[in-house]
Amino acid sequence: MGGLKDIRNRITSVKSTRQITSAMKMVSAAKLKKAQDRVVQIRPYANKLREVLVEVSSGLGKDHVGTYNQTRKADKILIVLIASNRGLCGAFNANICKRAMQLINEDYSAQAEAGNVKFYCIGRKSYDFAKKSGFEVIGSNNEIFDELNFENTSKIAEYVMKLFADKVFDRVDIVFNSFKNAAVHHQLVEQFVPVSIEVEERSNPSEYIFEPKVEDIIEEMIPKSLKVQMFKSILDSNAAEHGARMTAMHQATDNATELIKDLTLMYNKARQAAITNEILEITSGANALKG
Repeated sequence: MGGLKDIRNRITSVKSTRQITSAMKMVSAAKLKKAQDRVVQIRPYANKLREVLVEVSSGLGKDHVGTYNQTRKADKILIVLIASNRGLCGAFNANICKRAMQLINEDYSAQAEAGNVKFYCIGRKSYDFAKKSGFEVIGSNNEIFDELNFENTSKIAEYVMKLFADKVFDRVDIVFNSFKNAAVHHQLVEQFVPVSIEVEERSNPSEYIFEPKVEDIIEEMIPKSLKVQMFKSILDSNAAEHGARMTAMHQATDNATELIKDLTLMYNKARQAAITNEILEITSGANALKG
């Protein structure tokens, strides 16, 4: 009966695990709804802000160079890598770290060999990846997800923007998971600075009277646009994390249910075999007494 006891203990253990994964799934589902709503709300604002920036920039000369749109030779690279603080979310963290490594190998291999690729890490898993891969981490923020709001993300954006303005880095890219739905998220790379504003040539350009000067408006709008871009990227990653964790816990719960069924069947077969053996032993003993 020792085998039966082991199977019973394993069934109890798997049931406990299923309770945990089911609870985590429900928690992630609740958090996902709120995170998804925030992403959906900020995307139209970010897109419209970008449109306004392009519209206003159409009044600038092509030779205008501001603080954050200076295109320099990209010798020193900063990658802002956004991951999560915790695991149990499938391949969420592995995929984004893999995308960051792909970016370095394809676009910044020479800079990496010279030691000029560095990381700013948002989320503990991104920090662990950068350190394990041998890259220098100039800063990190693991607490941002505890109180995710525009004010806190603006501080990160301002810090990164100052590094570019002070010419510590020539280019900054953000690598993050973009939320599509609970089961699907895409690994994206967005150029943060220098800001690239593509102004379309128009046969009938819009005529506006700007006050103050267009240059001053642009210098005021670009920092706000960058802060919104950083906020949107972190919100995207946060929603994608909850979606990935909910999906992973759903699959884990289903797997636990299937395992319980298999173990229960195994237990019943073993119990039936044990009862059959006992009956055979009793019958054999009775026949021996008769003889």
